[in-house]
Amino acid sequence: MRRRDFVSLAAAGAFAAPSLAWRLGAAAPAVRVRPTEYEILRRIPAERLRALIGDRPDANGLSGSNRLAGHWLEAGPQRGSCRGVIAGVVLDDLALAEDAWRGIEVAFAHQRDDGGFVANLRPNGKSARPFGAAVETAFFFLQEMGRAVLVIRQSPHEPVFRERLAALEPKLRRAGRFILSGYDTIIDNSSKAVNRIFIAAKAFGLCGLVLRDEEILAAARRLVAHGLTLRDAQGIFIENGGRDSSYNAVSILFGQVLALHLPIPEFEAALPVAMAWQISRIRPDGSIEVEGNSRTGVGKEKSYFGDPKNVNHGEIIQALTLYGLVHDDRAALAAADRVFAFWKSGAPAKVAG
Repeated sequence: MRRRDFVSLAAAGAFAAPSLAWRLGAAAPAVRVRPTEYEILRRIPAERLRALIGDRPDANGLSGSNRLAGHWLEAGPQRGSCRGVIAGVVLDDLALAEDAWRGIEVAFAHQRDDGGFVANLRPNGKSARPFGAAVETAFFFLQEMGRAVLVIRQSPHEPVFRERLAALEPKLRRAGRFILSGYDTIIDNSSKAVNRIFIAAKAFGLCGLVLRDEEILAAARRLVAHGLTLRDAQGIFIENGGRDSSYNAVSILFGQVLALHLPIPEFEAALPVAMAWQISRIRPDGSIEVEGNSRTGVGKEKSYFGDPKNVNHGEIIQALTLYGLVHDDRAALAAADRVFAFWKSGAPAKVAG
């Protein structure tokens, strides 16, 4: 299948609404089956998908912050390897998928008997060892691990991974039960950062589907319902008591990916308002407006490594892209193009004040 440009894809009406004739009472068309995530990701230009999620672990199998630190810190950063597997499978680049799979093996090599993962002191001085933090870093990894398994299953490359997925399932089940045991800590620790509620919901939902575990799936739905209460009066996802032009997109992104696999119509009904505000925060040059942000781009918080926390352009682009492709929203796709061009240019972000 040839990958096409976002805007031309939207113009082609790939996800167009039912025709006027049908609305006026002509014979209804056959029920349309919603595309799988694999099929949607195949519509993204290869070079863009590779730039956004084509992560490779280092020689030791370490991804993300673990790779930057030069040693194992915790499980959460290994999610980058899961994304690399997804990119490789979608792009028919099995060399990338196999290389990225090493990071998944390293993550599970650090699994404890209780289903959680070994954790060390973070560069910012905080520890992922307390139970609540251990649950959080586990679900940050599992939300992409479950996604990788499902996308592999949707792809023609599933036979390549079949045996290793079967071998992985008992470990994944232990990990799923571990985060389920910490459900209350997720509510207590993450409700001021609603994006983490949706990240956790994605972990429960996608792993629950992989494992065919109704109890884990029920937890995902409860988290989504809770996350939907954490919006302001206009329907924008709130972070630390206010709006944030980076984290609003993160909530959209992770909930949207979950919705590609698990029906959550109440979440999808909340997306148009949140997405409209998100697009309004993107300048014509593709930079992100940060003035008034509650967390990012204005020096209010420090990142994992201690520098000021900025907006996450990659996740903003992904949120805009997936929403645009699923909903045939040209404004979202055009905004994704602008942000991607800005991000790839290396232009410095504009910080208010």
